[in-house]
Amino acid sequence: MAVRRMLFVVPVIVVVSTGLFAAAAMSPFDPLVGYLGSRYMTTSEADKALIASQMGFGNPWYSTYWTWLQGVLTGDLGISRSFNQPVSQVISERLPWTLLLVGISLMIAILASLTLGVLAGIRKGGFLDKTVSGLCVVVQGLPPFVMSLGAIALFALALGWLPVAGLTDGGADPTAGQVIRHLILPVAVLAISQMPWLLLAVRESVAGAAGEGFVAGAVARGIPAPTITKRHILPTSLAPFVNIIGVRLPELIVGAVLVEEVFSWPGIAGAIVSSARDLDMALLAFLTVGTTFTVMLGSLLADVVVAVIDPRVNTDG
Repeated sequence: MAVRRMLFVVPVIVVVSTGLFAAAAMSPFDPLVGYLGSRYMTTSEADKALIASQMGFGNPWYSTYWTWLQGVLTGDLGISRSFNQPVSQVISERLPWTLLLVGISLMIAILASLTLGVLAGIRKGGFLDKTVSGLCVVVQGLPPFVMSLGAIALFALALGWLPVAGLTDGGADPTAGQVIRHLILPVAVLAISQMPWLLLAVRESVAGAAGEGFVAGAVARGIPAPTITKRHILPTSLAPFVNIIGVRLPELIVGAVLVEEVFSWPGIAGAIVSSARDLDMALLAFLTVGTTFTVMLGSLLADVVVAVIDPRVNTDG
């Protein structure tokens, strides 16, 4: 199964990248505007035509795509017009900060969802269950950027507990203390925004497993409740939880982009927005392909983990 899924990645990436270049060619946005910026209005038509020709803006999209693909296959990712840097440099400078934000947020969301979901599922209908379920419904209806603005208004502006945005205070070096203080709000917002689906999945799985016959048999044998939860209920509930993590990866990426933009976090989000606005195809194509690959790989890993922890899953199909 895993081998077939990996082989399927290649045609999907080809289709996505081809579609991206074709769609960019039909876009009403002029890449020359993004390239010249404020100089566009003062540049003569002759100079505009010359620059467009030199930059290849007038080339057919399939020619531009083929040139980009050849470069990628030979290890040359090209130059980002938006940042006037090699694409590899843009990625290497920004990706670690995104991985830091997403990694910590996902870890917190997983641990909190597992803990609260198990407690709510075991005591289904109780106070904790009703409270947690109600909060999940509220959080589900709030886009990440709304939560981000609310967190800034409360904790940064009203209370003054945490910085508004950025990686560090103005002019400060990126020390561990500076980064941690500026990371608290975006991590909290991104983690909370991802929790409802994860938490409710655990709650439903635990509540369903708690009503199974093997749990009743364990209770009848006098096995302590914590042992029943740990050895019987939790293992059965992990498979749906892991599956949900894989399914929700695209939402996690979108949420990270929105949160990074609001908090001015120096991650990949700014590069995605800038490259899309300027039709910076060298950078935009690589980010799009990279995101597609990440989502597909995450989904595959989730399926593999599910098959490992739940032997009942058929891995032949």
